[in-house]
Amino acid sequence: MFYLGFFVVLAIGFYFALTLIIPDFAKRKVAPVSFVKPFSFINQDGQIITEKDVAGKVYVAEYFFTTCKTICPIMNKYMRLVYDEFKDEKDFLILSHTCDPKTDSVAQMKKYADSLGVDTKKWLFLTGRKDSLYNTARISYTIDDPANNLKSIEDDFLHTQFWALVDKNGDVRKIYDGIKESEVRELMKDAAKLLKE
Repeated sequence: MFYLGFFVVLAIGFYFALTLIIPDFAKRKVAPVSFVKPFSFINQDGQIITEKDVAGKVYVAEYFFTTCKTICPIMNKYMRLVYDEFKDEKDFLILSHTCDPKTDSVAQMKKYADSLGVDTKKWLFLTGRKDSLYNTARISYTIDDPANNLKSIEDDFLHTQFWALVDKNGDVRKIYDGIKESEVRELMKDAAKLLKE
């Protein structure tokens, strides 16, 4: 009877210890993947956009180019789902950066944005210097391997289907595959949680 009583007390004590410890673990945040470094690009309206303009916002960052016929139309079909879900959220943005700034001028990005019929205060289309765009993709957003950076920026071409979800502090919280609907749906759930933080 003594041993039985001892193990019952032990089990009850263990149960109460778990109830105290597990919620504590649940509250802990996963460390960010990376953080967004200062940047300066030009949007579809010719305005300069920096990291200060997105501070305090939850946003999704992607890279595409307007003449792409392969993965980009698929990505932006899924990005439209994200846009439709969050277009009325004041603290949510989408940043679509070009991979091909030589072709994707401000006028070209404006034409592309207009073709989608979206609010460009919520979904921004960014162009700028190729080296700055690529460094931001690889170093800040970590959606492409920095080892892909060739010695000549002229010969370099970035083509990635991965998206970065950035929180209000400018931390990249997770990377998603933008051509997989299941991952896009997961991003939407995670973005909703970040908006509540």
